[in-house]
Amino acid sequence: MSQIPALARVFLYLSLLTVGGGMAAYPEMETLTVDVHHWLTQAQLVHFYSVGQMAPGPNMNMVAAIGEKVAGIAGALVVVLAFYAPTGVFTLIIGRLWKRLTNWPWRTSIQRGLAPVALGLMLAGAFTFGKSSLRFAQTATSAVEIHWLAVVLAVAVLVLMLRTKLNPALMILGCGVIGVFAFHP
Repeated sequence: MSQIPALARVFLYLSLLTVGGGMAAYPEMETLTVDVHHWLTQAQLVHFYSVGQMAPGPNMNMVAAIGEKVAGIAGALVVVLAFYAPTGVFTLIIGRLWKRLTNWPWRTSIQRGLAPVALGLMLAGAFTFGKSSLRFAQTATSAVEIHWLAVVLAVAVLVLMLRTKLNPALMILGCGVIGVFAFHP
């Protein structure tokens, strides 16, 4: 049976969760693509998301890779349309309406109420991604181990980003080189 209708439904839904950016949809994307539909493993989703972060353009272009893995080129096209079209149209409509409501007394209240939602969704996505990406391996007893070097690298990058003006590309390169040696199979 074709996975195209399921891909369309899942990514139409996920597109509506991207308040604050693609990371906001990550927890639900993990649930749907890994746990519900079993299209990916947790490690594959982390890999796709990480590669999406490295690729030029919006990081959520990685959804095309999920669609392609599940249903080939047609799956990639359906997923991209399902993920971007609804929010694009919604943004266009809301943007035009928002301009008309410049003097509306509730406008500021809505903006102030939506900011914490966006932040909360992004933090939930970052937490879910971090939890998944810092897991190293499942042992024979099925226990998940944390790879402490990955934790150290994540904290180091966070501190460097917050305290210095170091070019992020250098951190990406450095962590990639460390990864080649530290995480080699």
